Amino acid sequence: MTTATAPLSASAPAPVWARRAAHAIALCAVPSGLWRIAMASGVYVGYSDRVLRDVFGIPGWGIGYVVGLSVLAELAALFPLLLVSDRWRPLHPRILTPLAWTASGVLVLVALWQLVVAFTVESQTYMSSDTTQTVWGFAFAPLFAIPALMTAVTWSYTKRHRARGQAYPLPRP
Repeated sequence: MTTATAPLSASAPAPVWARRAAHAIALCAVPSGLWRIAMASGVYVGYSDRVLRDVFGIPGWGIGYVVGLSVLAELAALFPLLLVSDRWRPLHPRILTPLAWTASGVLVLVALWQLVVAFTVESQTYMSSDTTQTVWGFAFAPLFAIPALMTAVTWSYTKRHRARGQAYPLPRP
């Protein structure tokens, strides 16, 4: 006599809006990543050769830093796809839920910090013209949508798994 173990019941599928939001997060990171890679490749992005050399270390160690930052940002932007995927779940919902809420909180703080950095006098004086500042703004503006999108996707994930009794409960104030 063999005993078959029943598979864990699957949670409800992610709503369409959550799937679209998760994919939008991944796309929001692309323009700034391309801008950084262009900067590392020597394409003129609004900085003088002196600023690239003295401030960003390009050419030199700055290339690895800027390209690495672009790759890291895009990999991080792919994380929400785990929250809407029905195919691959590397972590149990009890681990993934608090991790996702932590990521949402960190993204909000990073977005606020980027606003501070973007509007400081020093960062604005590095650009050589208003046109390049505008292009930079368009490349980095989608990043500010990520915290709201990530919070919505995380909320959807938590709601779906809490309904099944699988999620780690959020702390109550």
